[in-house]
Amino acid sequence: MTKYEMLYILDASLTDEAKDALIAKVEDLVNKNGGVIEKTDRWGLRKLQYPINYKSEGYYVLMTFEAEKSFVEELKRVIGITDGIIRRLITKR
Repeated sequence: MTKYEMLYILDASLTDEAKDALIAKVEDLVNKNGGVIEKTDRWGLRKLQYPINYKSEGYYVLMTFEAEKSFVEELKRVIGITDGIIRRLITKR
């Protein structure tokens, strides 16, 4: 398995419960597909460099995990179609 980092930005207008639910959904997705989460850092609310969908702030989350390469492609697809997640970036460590 390969180590990855995923930085994703949640919509700042979501409630705290909705943010927690989305973070739990992403973590469950990794765990159910044989991945191992090392840690999840919640950076909190930050100003975006440029507006995305007319929003100027986002809630940043950095997750470090291990997974197979084939799963990472599926993770990109699922995150891309999930409401409430504005952007995501997955990189190899």
